[in-house]
Amino acid sequence: MGGVDGGDEGIRRRGCSCAKSDFLPEESFRSWGNYGKALMETPMRLKDRIVTRSMDHTELVEVKARSHNEMKKTLNWWDLMWFGIGAVIGAGIFVLTGLEAREHAGPAVVLSYVVSGVSALLSVFCYTEFAVEIPVAGGSFAYLRVELGDFMAFIAAGNILLEYVIGGAAVARSWTSYFATLCNHKPNDFRIVAHGLSEDYKYLDPIAVVVITAICVLAVLSTRGSSRFNYIASIFHVVVLLFIIIAGLIKADTKNYTPFAPFEARGIFKASAVLFFAYVGFDAVSTMAEETKNPARDIPIGLVGSMVITTLAYCLLAVTLCLMQSYETLDVDAPFSVAFEVVGWSWAKYIVAAGALKGMTTVLLVGAVGQARYLTHIARTHMLPPWLAHVNERTGTPINATVVMLVATAIIAFFADLPILSNLLSISTLFIFMLVAVALLVRRYYVTGVTTETNRIKLVVFILLILGSSIATAVYWAVSDGWVGYVITAPIWLIATVGIWLFVPHAREPRLWGVPLVPWLPSLSIAINIFLLGSIDKASFARFGVWTLIIFIYYFVIGLHASYDTAKESSNGEERKNVEEGAENVNIVR
Repeated sequence: MGGVDGGDEGIRRRGCSCAKSDFLPEESFRSWGNYGKALMETPMRLKDRIVTRSMDHTELVEVKARSHNEMKKTLNWWDLMWFGIGAVIGAGIFVLTGLEAREHAGPAVVLSYVVSGVSALLSVFCYTEFAVEIPVAGGSFAYLRVELGDFMAFIAAGNILLEYVIGGAAVARSWTSYFATLCNHKPNDFRIVAHGLSEDYKYLDPIAVVVITAICVLAVLSTRGSSRFNYIASIFHVVVLLFIIIAGLIKADTKNYTPFAPFEARGIFKASAVLFFAYVGFDAVSTMAEETKNPARDIPIGLVGSMVITTLAYCLLAVTLCLMQSYETLDVDAPFSVAFEVVGWSWAKYIVAAGALKGMTTVLLVGAVGQARYLTHIARTHMLPPWLAHVNERTGTPINATVVMLVATAIIAFFADLPILSNLLSISTLFIFMLVAVALLVRRYYVTGVTTETNRIKLVVFILLILGSSIATAVYWAVSDGWVGYVITAPIWLIATVGIWLFVPHAREPRLWGVPLVPWLPSLSIAINIFLLGSIDKASFARFGVWTLIIFIYYFVIGLHASYDTAKESSNGEERKNVEEGAENVNIVR
């Protein structure tokens, strides 16, 4: 069966067993003959999936019903705010601050956090409108499926899953580093050295695997229980952060702030691209919209509030660290703990390490909750096996998806080193955030039957100009030290944004809560996210390319045919090409 038309009992069996029908129930996979026929129809099916856009109602009702059981609505804005703080303040600030200050930015690392924070805050606004209007567990995957179509949503889905797996692995390995500090050891003292592997993969981390396993157990038991644990732990975390800032400034030496920007602007932006990793996690909060009591009120307060608090905390912590110790001598594994040791307060390093461990634990917990909900919603569309979409009737949580994601995270954490993980994570995250900003422009300015053909063409042209000028700016920044290129690219971006503002009428207004200053805010979000991509190293883009190739192969072999069959077998037909919003026109990114 490819849709929801096989009865409730069929869906229940699918979620609880491991038969072939639980993983590939669609018509195309019922026999080799069917599969061969499906492969022959790949061009036609691909065109259908590219031109097909979902609808709000489809995501909110029909797709959600494929999990059989409802997720429990137990969260309010207070829970979401603490989830946001718990999701974000972790390995990024406690580990990468020392590394980036020492290698790329110096004391100006605080400016790197400001740039990353502005970019993240712009993305938060875009996410918030979607989460309020489409409060489902799929997060950005669901938003992109509605506005940019099925195919672009799958590309984003692959990167969303990569973001969470790598992000969790990076945090888990950082957990080991601070645990070693707490025990007066070096991080690699707790790792197994596999001399036959390359330098980046030879330090095997069993502690990271144990931590992820414990998080998995907590995440599958209860969302409300996870929220309570996060709330209590985050209060302790805030106390530790205040201690670091106050105690650190007592031992501050302004001489350590000279020179302020030894690596100049290029170093600041290069650090900013990597430090964007420190802001990853807030999108996990948007996946909890399905479990929020009052999305229109709770999500804006929870998301925006937690991001403002986080950015302010990051800037204060970065200033404190670089005032305590010269950037040239900062430790790259546990910078805050070692800094207190350097200034003669060795006892304080234990408080810092305990706070860091708490922060990383809640980051892992919120990430586990969020990534499982992403995977659940993706599986509801059958782009991934529907077995992953099952929501447990007793706990109200997606147990299958949670376990699968955390097993993958544990495998990566066991082998891969932090610098590799953080750079690759930043690429996938910035790419997704850029797509969400594009989707918001499409949502506001394009509705089938409302937007005229002329206005549709103008919107396409202006968005392409915004994307093109932003990419050109990023490439020019990466390959040149000059300024002439910006004289060309910046005005093009400005003209394109003004063009949407003046010449393309709004086709839709938000029903409950809307992003202010459209099109300026999403257009700026697109430009900043793409610009930061231009500061990431070539090796990370090569790894990103390999992953993209893998998800393309999976899509053409399995995902395309499974999702096509599911759409065609949908009982109410809302996802079919001829009635689905946007189907009759070429998608904005086709």
